[in-house]
Amino acid sequence: MAVIKPFKGIRPPKEMVEQVASRPYDVLNSDEARAEAAGNEKSLYHIIKPEIDFPEGTDEHDERVYAKAAENFQKFQDKGWLVQDKKECYYVYSQTMNGKTQYGLVVCAYVPDYMNGVIKKHELTRRDKEEDRMKHVRVNNANIEPVFFAYPDNASLDAIVAKYAATKPEYDFVAPGDGFRHTFWVIDRDEDIEAITKAFASIPSLYIADGHHRSAAAALVGAEKARQNPNHRGDEEYNYFMAVCFPANQLTIIDYNRVVKDLNGLSPQQFLDALKKNFIVEDKGTEVYKPAALHNFSLYLEGKWYSLTARPGTYDDHDPIGVLDVTISSNLILDEILGIKDLRSDKRIDFVGGIRGLGELKKRVDSGEMKVALALYPVSMKQLMDIADTGNIMPPKTTWFEPKLRSGLVIHKLS
Repeated sequence: MAVIKPFKGIRPPKEMVEQVASRPYDVLNSDEARAEAAGNEKSLYHIIKPEIDFPEGTDEHDERVYAKAAENFQKFQDKGWLVQDKKECYYVYSQTMNGKTQYGLVVCAYVPDYMNGVIKKHELTRRDKEEDRMKHVRVNNANIEPVFFAYPDNASLDAIVAKYAATKPEYDFVAPGDGFRHTFWVIDRDEDIEAITKAFASIPSLYIADGHHRSAAAALVGAEKARQNPNHRGDEEYNYFMAVCFPANQLTIIDYNRVVKDLNGLSPQQFLDALKKNFIVEDKGTEVYKPAALHNFSLYLEGKWYSLTARPGTYDDHDPIGVLDVTISSNLILDEILGIKDLRSDKRIDFVGGIRGLGELKKRVDSGEMKVALALYPVSMKQLMDIADTGNIMPPKTTWFEPKLRSGLVIHKLS
């Protein structure tokens, strides 16, 4: 069962939240962060992308950059741009995109739950990315950014969240750039704190939706601190890391699409003919075609859109991995026809989050940068949870969650 606890969050004063809050560290590059933080010394990018305080071209993994993160984190606290709550609290964080709102509970998750599989994963992590985030957690002695969890629907948690959502929020703003609304409440009543802790204790599993590297880094640093402490008891703050937990029924996974640089020596007609072995191929003309259902794909090639429908027998509906469209397309198109064996390392392929729309696929092919684009029907939360429950791992670049969590609304210190 899931162990969680409240914590003394470190947060910006209400009037500063819009200046402090930022996009997550991994959705933009150094140049974009530098541009977004221009003229704003209170931007969280000075902590999560501290290379922006160095000359352009400075390696973000330089030891001086990590040290700068810690220096800036301390400066934000000294100047009162980040202030710690006096009491251990939970928090409600809601996001509204395209008229739909999802409500998450900000909690501290338990490091041993990550290690023993109560917190379930569906993606592999890369050690170099883990190490980068571990250094960031170590040097700041804090989880500066939350991870994004899902939990099975729970009526008692829904009721508590709804009670707070009906009150005046602590923060309420529309983020620049994406136009999404971010709203935040503090849960500081003892009876509600106790009820939330108890409700999670009846939930068998939590699921990492987004932030596998941050989850791994936070848990590994916590375990490292436990090993290094000769008087370790198990209730120290470093045994916990910050997560925003959403009920699974409120979350939507959007499509995560592929663009490929060449046809592996085939002409466009040869490529289309090769597809007919495993797919029903239909010419849809020049109008954008979006996949209509599972096992239906959209292909863009030489100014035209095609519908590809996987033929019966090319997938196994009883295999949680084999049934995924990302598996079908990886095996029968990318590998078998285009010779792309490793999605993580092959330089001929790139990935485009569905938030950018299918027009982005068309643009990248029409520009000549890419030869062909493939759009997939999105994975469902049920598929994600089934895969995590069976101990399986999804192929790379399968899920894209939107909206992304805003960083800087609350921070968790490890001591």
